[in-house]
Amino acid sequence: MKKFYIFLSLLLISTIGTAQYVSPGTGVSLSLDDISVASPTTITVNQSAYTIHENITIAVSDTLLIDTDIEVLMDEAVLMTIQGVFIVDSQDVIFTASDATLPYDGFRFEEGSSIAIRNSVFENGGGLRVLTEDFLVEYSVFENIVGGGATTSAVIQLSRGIPVIQHNIFMNNEIPAVGSAANAAVSPYIFDNILLDNNLENSNRPQINLGTSRSDVPTIIKQNIIIGNANTFMAGGVAVANLVGGSLIAEISDNLIADNRYGITVIGPSDDVKIFDNILESNNTQNLPMQGGSGISLSSGAGGNPVQVYGNEFRENLWGITVINSLINLGDNNGNPGGNIFADNGNNGEVYALYNNSSFPIMALHNCWIEGQLSTTDDVEDVIFHAFDDATLGEVTYDPFICSLLDTETFAAETFSFYPNPATETIYFNNTAAFDSLQIYDMGGRLISSETIHPGENSVNMNLNSGLYLIKFFNNSTQVTKKLMIE
Repeated sequence: MKKFYIFLSLLLISTIGTAQYVSPGTGVSLSLDDISVASPTTITVNQSAYTIHENITIAVSDTLLIDTDIEVLMDEAVLMTIQGVFIVDSQDVIFTASDATLPYDGFRFEEGSSIAIRNSVFENGGGLRVLTEDFLVEYSVFENIVGGGATTSAVIQLSRGIPVIQHNIFMNNEIPAVGSAANAAVSPYIFDNILLDNNLENSNRPQINLGTSRSDVPTIIKQNIIIGNANTFMAGGVAVANLVGGSLIAEISDNLIADNRYGITVIGPSDDVKIFDNILESNNTQNLPMQGGSGISLSSGAGGNPVQVYGNEFRENLWGITVINSLINLGDNNGNPGGNIFADNGNNGEVYALYNNSSFPIMALHNCWIEGQLSTTDDVEDVIFHAFDDATLGEVTYDPFICSLLDTETFAAETFSFYPNPATETIYFNNTAAFDSLQIYDMGGRLISSETIHPGENSVNMNLNSGLYLIKFFNNSTQVTKKLMIE
């Protein structure tokens, strides 16, 4: 009899440890209320707060729909697995831990599932493991996400397809914001997100960390704000890598990337990588020039095609661009316009706009190598390291160069200003870039307001509390982000 009781006790312990709810798989559409009624041990409800105590699996043919404003509290180590459809489409949905010190495992979206998430907050738990091709997340916030649950290497960990990640905020997360495995062959569309100080564990990973792409669709990383922190000095900005063979097709454009260990790095051979119209500033947090600090760093190998780099602005990095055994085109007379701008990139008392640490020649026509002055050939030679300095290196062809004849959009963005700053209620701006929209964010990255600027308008009234904000002016082709102090 004693052995029977011991066996029964072990069986109960095993059952409790693996307790979960699995939907019926009959094509039903479920709410959290439905699951609570079907399995009271899985979800308890207190008005608009739903506490999930056990793992939940939504079967292949079923749908979990959240279309009301609710708070979802998840107990320690709880995992939600979606094999069917998961839709969150309300104005304010929060997924958080029942106890902020005991994180939940997060979400696992299986291959073949269909996922659409809007207007949600994910905090104090694990991230989103995205194994499906059909994935959208927008207008959502990810904060205080930890590794070790559904994901270990990124808040949103991608595997395949063309996932869409747009208009979100990622901030203060233990792990990088978006990632994919080295051999994932995924081409995400990462658009108009704010990334602030991710990778708090301070590992040697960037805030966006992607492997190979699909062969037919480029990875798009466009119009994001990616800002680091001096305390996370090992975290970079953006990396795309081809380490295991496969395709590497990417467009990285119109991003503001600042205060990271480095700005953008491309590793492994490129099929077709374009880096253009980005602002890369003060990516020097580690402050060790032999280990990082480049606005752009290429380590692409001799194979593949040249990485096309044009229209970018490099300021106050340890290096403007470093090229390690790689192919790059910085401007030619055959499709690449050049137009890169360099200012105050350097270390150990030397200025390095471009360091060609390879034997390959580089075409680099029509760039401004020293911002704010009309330079001579000797001036430009002083900020480029190449065959002239070391005969084993490839020559950089940089003449003709420009420093005052910038394209209209770049010039307008550089000359844009607003006043007063600090302000109390109204600011005035010169709108030389014909901006048609503005957005205001608090320093935590939350969108406070969004307004349309009409033609001829040069002032805007604001109703803001005292404090420091980020104000972004933009149109379809140009954007400027500046700090605004309200008294």
